[in-house]
Formats: sequence, C-alpha cells, structure tokens
Amino acid sequence: MPLIFRRVRENRPVSLKIRIDDSAPPYEQVRARISEQARSGALPVGYRLPTVRGLAESLGLAVNTVAKAYRALEVDGVIETRGRNGTFVAAAGSAAEREASLAAQVYAERVRRLGLPEAAALTAVRDALRATYGN
Repeated sequence: MPLIFRRVRENRPVSLKIRIDDSAPPYEQVRARISEQARSGALPVGYRLPTVRGLAESLGLAVNTVAKAYRALEVDGVIETRGRNGTFVAAAGSAAEREASLAAQVYAERVRRLGLPEAAALTAVRDALRATYGN
C-alpha cells in the first residue's frame, strides 16, 4: 500500500505517493518517486512536501534516509528548501535541462577519452534511455 499525503491546491487534490519495496535502496525510491511526480505535474510547482522527519516516520524509514533523498532532489533542482518555511517542488524545466546538459557534457568527454567513435557513444545513450524508459 503506498503512502499518500493529500493536500488541496487550486481546488484539486494533490497526492504524494510512495511505495517502498526491495528493488532499490529506500532513499533512491523516495528520490525517484518524488522526482517522477514533480516532473509529470502530479506534484505541482510550489507543492509543500512533508518534513523530513514526518515523511521518515510515515514510511518507517530513518530520518537520514529521507534527508539523503531530499538533498539529492535539491541538487537535481526538483525541490527547494526555504528554511523554516519548508520544502517545496521547484520549477523543473530549466533546472532539469541544465542538469541533463551537464550530464551529457560529462558523458561526451568521458567517451572521447575512451576513444569511442560518435556512433558508438550515441548507441550507448539510446540503449540506456530505452532501458530506463522501458522502450
């Protein structure tokens, strides 16, 4: 059963749904679920997330586990912390594009150092995207 936090924003219910299983480390599952929901719009920009302590308690996880997920989400530009005011879903578009561009640049430099031709590097990216997106 997923954990669901409901809040109403702009007259529509919004839910944060997280289900912890054994497929990946718990912090990664929390990070991935929040990121997916923020990027899809299920969690709108400005949505106030539960506190680290509150989410950890609700999920039965250690506070450090949720804190690690929130830190990763903040680095990714998915959420922003506003001190004592809380943690909110950030505007994802430009931050996500900048992060993707940076990751692509690092990848391009790495495959060049490995001596891979452009076609092989692009094939590796396509294969990774297909595996990730399930295409």
